[in-house]
Amino acid sequence: MKFRAVLVLLAVAIVLPIMAACGAAATPETITVVETVVVEKEVEGETVTVVETVEVEKVVEVEKEVEKVVTVEVEAEPQEESTLERVKREGVVRVGFANENPYAYAKPDGTLSGEAVEVARAVFQAMGIDEMEGVLTEFGSLIPGLQAGRFDVITAGMYVNPTRCEQVFFADPEYTIGEALIVEAGNPLDLHSYEDIAANPDVTVGTGAGYLEIDMMKSVGVSEDQIVTFPDDPSGIAGLQAGQIDVWTGTRPTLMKVLEVTGDSNLELADPFTNPVIDGKTVASFGAAAFRMDDTDFRNAFNTGLQKLKDEGKLIDLIGQFEGFDEGALPGDTTVAQICPEAYGDLLN
Repeated sequence: MKFRAVLVLLAVAIVLPIMAACGAAATPETITVVETVVVEKEVEGETVTVVETVEVEKVVEVEKEVEKVVTVEVEAEPQEESTLERVKREGVVRVGFANENPYAYAKPDGTLSGEAVEVARAVFQAMGIDEMEGVLTEFGSLIPGLQAGRFDVITAGMYVNPTRCEQVFFADPEYTIGEALIVEAGNPLDLHSYEDIAANPDVTVGTGAGYLEIDMMKSVGVSEDQIVTFPDDPSGIAGLQAGQIDVWTGTRPTLMKVLEVTGDSNLELADPFTNPVIDGKTVASFGAAAFRMDDTDFRNAFNTGLQKLKDEGKLIDLIGQFEGFDEGALPGDTTVAQICPEAYGDLLN
């Protein structure tokens, strides 16, 4: 049998993987394909045309998949700036105060001063923070205002006590001070202590909303019905002058200044005054700057600066310029850890 190829009719269909996105690489490769051909054959003396399939080896260009590793640098999400970082960058710190002279108050020209303000100013300036912006707030709203972010720190001479230590992070004390009473001239009710008020249930005593004096008086037996709160010292003195209360209480330096500013000869300090005795101890109050609980680095940086003032003997120069603050007002070695031993744990520096 004799065969003669006459025509190739059909080319091959080849499926080739292509990876265009990564840039496929083309290389020669020999492959076996199936082709259909038309041939003439002689069968029993006759020539006939038939279609057959045959396997053929061909060299073709094959694009192979190329894996490409691309390293992409993704910028990390920036960390939130801390209060300390912000105030140092801006050079400005917002301080909450209650306009209580001599602790923190606004002068007629709008500038801030007071014992707590001047101590804070010296510490902040040493930290590179030159400007203080005051946010005037009623005393009872200072801690909520700090927690709400209205200001960065409380510089109001706030007393340190365990209840407040649960809400704010105090620096170490910058002063210690006693209490006092303002009464009608001549002290007709003969009041010389909180115990005297407790012994006379007809006496009504006024103090500032949120003042620590409230807890002191209750501790020695003054009933809640006897205590009337006012937003601040000026409004309390106005209440005393109007006969709404019989006596006004606060810290001795504050009340000395209040009498000076008021200039009312019908009012005077109840001298002598005996500080309350609670749990067998005469109460000595300590005041300090207060920070938010999560501003640990800010508080600790401030505390370091405050300790430097104490070590260099400069604290008395700052607080001593205000009436009622002398060597006896220095806090000594008392720390906030001693006043609130269970409050801060590992947060203390």
